[in-house]
Amino acid sequence: MKRSFGPGSQIESNPTPQNAGSAPLPQKLTPSETELAKREGILEERERLIEEKLGILDKKLEQAEKVRKDLIEKLEKSAKMSPEETQKILLEQVEKDLASEISKRIKEAEEEIKFTVDDSAKQILADAMYHGVTDVISEYTTSTVTLPDEEMKGRIIGKEGRNIKAFEQATGVDVVMDDELPNALILSSFDPTRREIAKVSLERLMADGRIQPQRIEEIVDKTREDIEKIMFQAGEKLCHDAGIYNLPPDVIATLGKFKYRFSFGQNLIQHSLELVKVGVEIARQMGADVNTVRLGCLLHDIGKVVYEGDEGTHVEKGVAFAKQHGIPQKVIDCIAQHHEDEPFTSVESIIVATSDAISGGRPGARHENVQDYLKRLEDIERIATSYDGVEKAFAVQAGREVRVIVVPEKVSDDELPKLVHDIGAQIQKEVMVPGAVKITAVRETRATESFLTSGS
Repeated sequence: MKRSFGPGSQIESNPTPQNAGSAPLPQKLTPSETELAKREGILEERERLIEEKLGILDKKLEQAEKVRKDLIEKLEKSAKMSPEETQKILLEQVEKDLASEISKRIKEAEEEIKFTVDDSAKQILADAMYHGVTDVISEYTTSTVTLPDEEMKGRIIGKEGRNIKAFEQATGVDVVMDDELPNALILSSFDPTRREIAKVSLERLMADGRIQPQRIEEIVDKTREDIEKIMFQAGEKLCHDAGIYNLPPDVIATLGKFKYRFSFGQNLIQHSLELVKVGVEIARQMGADVNTVRLGCLLHDIGKVVYEGDEGTHVEKGVAFAKQHGIPQKVIDCIAQHHEDEPFTSVESIIVATSDAISGGRPGARHENVQDYLKRLEDIERIATSYDGVEKAFAVQAGREVRVIVVPEKVSDDELPKLVHDIGAQIQKEVMVPGAVKITAVRETRATESFLTSGS
């Protein structure tokens, strides 16, 4: 077929399509074919990821195999060692290998606590603060009475010691004479009320001047009545100051004995009132039962002035006393659990234990003799320096802060948090320190170089 486009021009028309001989146009895929192509792509991506993970796994297997060979070599070397020595070597190696990971986890845990503290503030307050609780067992067991002269000492002793024997029998205390204190007598007894009665009676006898067995019994009986009245009044005032009323008279009289009872130099009346104030405030902030906490704080140490029977701790005696006088069970639980002798069963029990720790651990609340104080500091420093890599350790602020200097070549930055954690755990286990203990570890690396200049 020919077409003419003007004079002399002639073009031959080709019926063949214009793009003949080139690539055919792509055909439209069906839905099923599209889905198959998509799945094929997914499978290829999964196969690639699996190959990567297999490569990582192979590397880890190689590392594990290397560790296994190292351990086998060490075991072969230790074949002549005892099982205990071999076990110790393996444990030290594993601990060293994991030190970095353990320190990392400690840091992560601390960071997590910081981020979640707002959401878990109540639980932290109730569950963590009680760790400062200290079991108080030290107390005064002697009282000293000053004598005007040597003659008075002879009159108190009496002929063949009959006066002093009558005095000891009437008061229930031991009278001790110390050659280093010629003008004094020492009254010794575990019961502070008996010591107070004996002290006042002896002072009255010296003032009266008639020192003989019959007069001694009269003075002691009269003094006992007066002291009991004084203690009952002290118990009433303590209950009033604590905001607690309608307690049985026997309970009030027993609380009055707090007037003459001390622990680490801390009077139990003052200690109990501090406890009530702190505990009530915490209970209000947390929405706990204020009345239970108030009474639990007041009675938590009542077993320390219950002397019937020689067996049992002050916690056990306090629980038995509370049950005898109809104290509510929730309050009895506070008494039983304030030193964690039993697991905590309520937030009120935790608050009482926490308040006890705060009152006993505050600066100036308690004191102890110099020997015990020095021994505590020595024990803390001994524990800290017993760890490998620790060069020096200093216990300051009465043992509430420990500063540890480590050798940088032996302890890395990653190992430092674990070292501090281990030292703190051992101090908490072996040394009784009122309140919290802060441990600061210092790792310092220095580089020094000396040289001569050209003009030297």
